[in-house]
Amino acid sequence: MHERKLHETPDLFRYFGIALLILFAGCSQQGQKYQKRLLNASSPYLKAHADNPVDWFEWGAEAFDKAKRENKPILISIGFSSCHWCHVMENESFMDTAVARIMNENFICINVDREERPDIDNIYSNTLQLLTGSSGWPLNAFALPDGRPFFAGTYYSKTSWSNLLLEIANAYREKHDLVLKQADAIGEGIARQDFIIQDSANTGFKNTAPLYQVLFDSIYRHADLINGGLRGKMKFPTPAFAEFMLQHYYTTGDARALNEATVTLNKMALGGINDQLEGGFARYTTDSLWHVPHFEKMLYDNGQMLSLYSHAYQLTKNEFYKSVLTGTATFIENNLAAPGGAYYSSMNADSDSAEGKYYTWSEKDFLNVAGADEMLSQYFHVSFPGNWTTENNVLYAGETPAAFAARKKLDPAAFTAAIDAAKRSLLKERRKRTRPTVDSKIITAWNSILLKGYADAYAATGNEAYLQKARAIADFIEKNLLTKDGGLSRNFINGRAVIPAFLDDYAWTAAAFIRLYEVGFDKHWMILARQVTDYAAANFFDGRSGLFYYSQNQALAGFARKIEIADDYIPSSNAVMAKVLYTLGVIFDDTSYKKRSLNMYAAVETSVSKMPSYHIQWSLFAGLLSGRSYEIMIAGKDALLKNKALQQYYLPTCIFSGDTGAGSLPVLKEKFVENKTLIYVCTNSICKKPEEEVVKALDQVR
Repeated sequence: MHERKLHETPDLFRYFGIALLILFAGCSQQGQKYQKRLLNASSPYLKAHADNPVDWFEWGAEAFDKAKRENKPILISIGFSSCHWCHVMENESFMDTAVARIMNENFICINVDREERPDIDNIYSNTLQLLTGSSGWPLNAFALPDGRPFFAGTYYSKTSWSNLLLEIANAYREKHDLVLKQADAIGEGIARQDFIIQDSANTGFKNTAPLYQVLFDSIYRHADLINGGLRGKMKFPTPAFAEFMLQHYYTTGDARALNEATVTLNKMALGGINDQLEGGFARYTTDSLWHVPHFEKMLYDNGQMLSLYSHAYQLTKNEFYKSVLTGTATFIENNLAAPGGAYYSSMNADSDSAEGKYYTWSEKDFLNVAGADEMLSQYFHVSFPGNWTTENNVLYAGETPAAFAARKKLDPAAFTAAIDAAKRSLLKERRKRTRPTVDSKIITAWNSILLKGYADAYAATGNEAYLQKARAIADFIEKNLLTKDGGLSRNFINGRAVIPAFLDDYAWTAAAFIRLYEVGFDKHWMILARQVTDYAAANFFDGRSGLFYYSQNQALAGFARKIEIADDYIPSSNAVMAKVLYTLGVIFDDTSYKKRSLNMYAAVETSVSKMPSYHIQWSLFAGLLSGRSYEIMIAGKDALLKNKALQQYYLPTCIFSGDTGAGSLPVLKEKFVENKTLIYVCTNSICKKPEEEVVKALDQVR
């Protein structure tokens, strides 16, 4: 989850017991032959490396066969298009002919887009975590010709990188036994991570109600009570954290949870992590105050933020949260929308070869555009010295315009209007700058996260445009990424799907289709959700642990398929799948789905209870299972209207189904009464008295 700190060459003596070699700098690249294989890659990130003098391969048999023939170690460099330090390292090292020669002569070099191949990234990220305790990108791993890693690092300056290359090349030749031992030790360390899960499997499901409070207490201890979010020197949005706080307040009435949620929501929305001019959240901030972002913007973050601020608006009816979700949707539509209804994966941090140049302002430029009102500069924290780099400012606010005006004894309406006018002028001027590039690949899981976000936004606001966008994404996935047997592809670019999907693609697509059904009662999406889930169960399920593998096949021979239970930049795909199975069991009245779901939770309960702040999605699922969940079924000609009225409220532990009468799901067949639309509030298929009025049904839930 966390970005690795930048570092120079590590002391490899710890690993190989070798001395530093002398760097032979300035070697000529004349006569060196290399192929621009990456021109044929599907990934824009890989294509961007095609003009490097490095003899890059894509991940595949060609590279591994060559490494074995020539008995050379493999260098695997992993990054993604919106990664700032990936671009820095490319420009400093991979474009340098002398450095490239060292790489080409001593290694077989493979370039990987982590967003296309997260299964590969998982293996080498685990290596880096075992060696250093953290991870980040660019991720540069060194492996045996069969792909087994023996060392890994992140960003290196050109000199340090050159030194490291020569050290490792020498170690591979002169200290080969130590290299093999290191690879064996890393392989054993990665394998042990899965045994921890397997040993705790099949212990039987227990009531989660007592544990749910323990989970909250533990997560709350890790919360930043002043600035919101989880404590840390850097801040990641981690939307599941605030979702958990909202859910806990709903289920228990604990005011601490609501306060922490609102602090987090407010600080993020007003901080530099949220683009104050156009909306849209950056991937993380380099400080603990949400002020200074790493400027790349990811679809998966912004899709989750749509859901989060929709839920916050449902619970609080605070118009500020509605404005945040509106701004986030505006950013997505203006910058990431692709033809056909889907959305691109990310927006770069850099433009004109500089990080954040598109977003930041000197005081002079700010005043020229926004006006010389001192209050505007104060509100956005703009100064001559700069709040980021010298004379450069990130725009962020500590409070809403109305709150700032009240504190400064200004007219709130007039100051809010002045802020809005300044934003329009600044945005107009900013759009004259070179815009950051967009990674044009379409990722199934991330589009499904956004699909769910739009469905949640529709439920919260009643805005039909959001529902239409959700349906458009679903249509795109069904048409372009879904096979007849329920299989999915990971990505879509240049008119074709290229890579088989992973568990997060299946889990999020099923969850999104379910949510689309819940808000619109089109059973087509419910049927597809079951189809996608059944495919995953047939091809990803591990009977020993009771959980799902992340990939359908091994990414690398000699390594067990990964079982991912902890949250990363998106929540755990196993946790999402557990809720999918539970919901399918409720809506289709099928105990086999629910049983598998509960067994999944039982398999991870020990790990979750030890470190709930790393397993927040599982903690949310524990809340659903803690005794306050309801099945809400609506049957009759006005089912859609009453469903819309109900779902404007925050009901996080309710599962919805319904129909107007034609072709209903089996669970609804006995719920219809002539000339009435009835709302059934049920628990474990035992229903209370059916109600016609939404208010009375809400009373039963509450």
